[in-house]
Amino acid sequence: MIDPQLEGKVVLITGANHGVGAATALAFAAQGCRVMLTYYREASPFSDEELAKAREAGMGGDVLYRAQQQRSADGVVRAIHERGGTAVAHEADLADPDNIPLLFDLCEAQLGPVDILVNNHTYCVLETFDPALASGGVSGARLPTAATIDAHFAVNARAYALMMLEYVRRYLDRGATWGRIINLSTDAADRHVANVSYAASKHAIESYSRSAATELGRYGITVNVVAPGPIQTGYITPEDEAMIARGTPLGRVGAPDDVADVIVFLASEQAHWLTGQLLYVGGGWKMPQ
Repeated sequence: MIDPQLEGKVVLITGANHGVGAATALAFAAQGCRVMLTYYREASPFSDEELAKAREAGMGGDVLYRAQQQRSADGVVRAIHERGGTAVAHEADLADPDNIPLLFDLCEAQLGPVDILVNNHTYCVLETFDPALASGGVSGARLPTAATIDAHFAVNARAYALMMLEYVRRYLDRGATWGRIINLSTDAADRHVANVSYAASKHAIESYSRSAATELGRYGITVNVVAPGPIQTGYITPEDEAMIARGTPLGRVGAPDDVADVIVFLASEQAHWLTGQLLYVGGGWKMPQ
């Protein structure tokens, strides 16, 4: 068996109350890591009744995805504890820059200094430049405004950059020589119909990551990006799931565990010679040219 040499490492994972973040927390804990989960439950556009019905039905779509977002991370922490692992969780809005050093303070106090940073948090509201799509062509899509553009970039780009900056500052202060940063993007960052601000903000993450990889390698820090394809985190309807499966070489929609496995690999000793890389994780849904 290959030993990833992650036993005892401290991992800070954002957006870890559901989906890929939750799966990643469980995967690192299974390797003997101590895990801090952060998350933020933004206000939902749906009523409590609508969210409850979506959870009960378990059918994919925007309502179910928003319902998943409303979970706390307590269930993930409990699952890790039941398996003999160590984990804590804290809710924080990363659009507020003041929360970022506080998260690192809490992690250091409860688990120790952060060895591995996984930025997975996201903000996503469907937006389009096409007035025809905004008037009903795509469910829920609207025209961007200054406020909504800023909201996407505050969470999906600025917070990623500030999380990396805080990680590096503390890493250098303690004289560390081994570090991992893994950032989450999307395989649609280059263009995304009816999701234009989300895609643009994710593309910014990719640029930040390549720059960070170039600058931080001399300190022993690798920086890589995971770009998931269609992953069933609640938002894919059964009809879309069947269509995606037909168009994917491996014949199915991805699961959060599929992405978590790649993230753990990038943190492992076996990935020590990988940095500045963008890995598409989608069963071949998208392949680099």
